[in-house]
Amino acid sequence: MLTYQNGQFYMDGAPFHIHSGAIHYFRTLPQQWEDRLQKLKDCGLNTVETYCCWNMHEPKQGQFCFEGLLDISAFLSLAEKLGLYVIVRPGPYICAEWEFGGLPSWLLTDDGIRLRTTEERYFAHVRRYMQVLMEQITPHLQTNGGNVIMLSVENEYGSYGNSRAYMNQCAQLLRDCGADV
Repeated sequence: MLTYQNGQFYMDGAPFHIHSGAIHYFRTLPQQWEDRLQKLKDCGLNTVETYCCWNMHEPKQGQFCFEGLLDISAFLSLAEKLGLYVIVRPGPYICAEWEFGGLPSWLLTDDGIRLRTTEERYFAHVRRYMQVLMEQITPHLQTNGGNVIMLSVENEYGSYGNSRAYMNQCAQLLRDCGADV
């Protein structure tokens, strides 16, 4: 189990260094995942990092997709098969030089919605998405015997806003969805 103490990561009690590279499953064809993950491992990396793009997983409000290019569970399983740990960055905002930071454009049809805030109209959408997304990720958490060692809350929020309440609410939402890594 990954832990952190006195400025050092430990894996199962032994000092551990995270050597990570990024592969975004939704930017790579599934038939290329194994090749790309193996190349990452061949470079001496032990961890792969990936974002989750809300606008692709929920292209229309209430309609979710986790198949083909968007099968994050299969991507996580493949990384585990190859002996790689994973850091998942579920958002809700990911930036990643991705359209609208991965937020679905249909959010803008809600006139006056305040994005990336604790405002309930926005956060109700975030809550619903994260609950569905985390159903795909939770079985892969290290605490459940999987290879996901970390989750990231939001992305590049400090350059957008400084609401600790929003960041705390996002972190609590992940915990409420079963995140314990």
